[in-house]
Amino acid sequence: MKTPTLILASASPRRRDLLRQLDVPFQVEVADVAEYSSNHAHLAPREICLANAAAKARAVAQRFPEALVLGADTEVTLGTRVFGKPRSRREATSFLSSLSGKTHQVITAVCLVVANRGWRQSFTETTHVTFHTLSPRQIALYLEAVHPLDKAGAYAVQQHGEWIIERIEGSLSNVVGLPLAAVRSALARLPKELRPRRR
Repeated sequence: MKTPTLILASASPRRRDLLRQLDVPFQVEVADVAEYSSNHAHLAPREICLANAAAKARAVAQRFPEALVLGADTEVTLGTRVFGKPRSRREATSFLSSLSGKTHQVITAVCLVVANRGWRQSFTETTHVTFHTLSPRQIALYLEAVHPLDKAGAYAVQQHGEWIIERIEGSLSNVVGLPLAAVRSALARLPKELRPRRR
């Protein structure tokens, strides 16, 4: 039986770079789906992540039914509030002001699908991130150094994260966009016939 190809259903260069660290061959196919957001008030943040990851994985799995497709979604949350990708510099400033001096959660959901086997597995990882108390000037300097509009919560831990982050509890790669240890474990637990071949 042919070993299925691993497909990353994401346009994120950060997820692509992280997945390379697992030394498993994969290809990238972008999932063009409408994502759930904080506008869906009936969904908890974890449920939003799971729904988005599943939608991305299913969309690509329909095109590649024999492949092992990995969809992922990362959200920044504080209580029940979800901080997605800011739509403007002004909103990015508001996000960082709201997170200033507080501990928030970064949740990533991962969904693995093999469509022609009717097989699916999903899980989430949560990391706790504490921000320094930030002045308006510090926020402005950070947003001048980092392009925030493609980043959940308007920040990236790998880009001058030390300017704004005081402490991280949990997976660092999860904050970047993919919990590597959890993904490695999930791939190792796959049925043998679904496991992608290592290089």
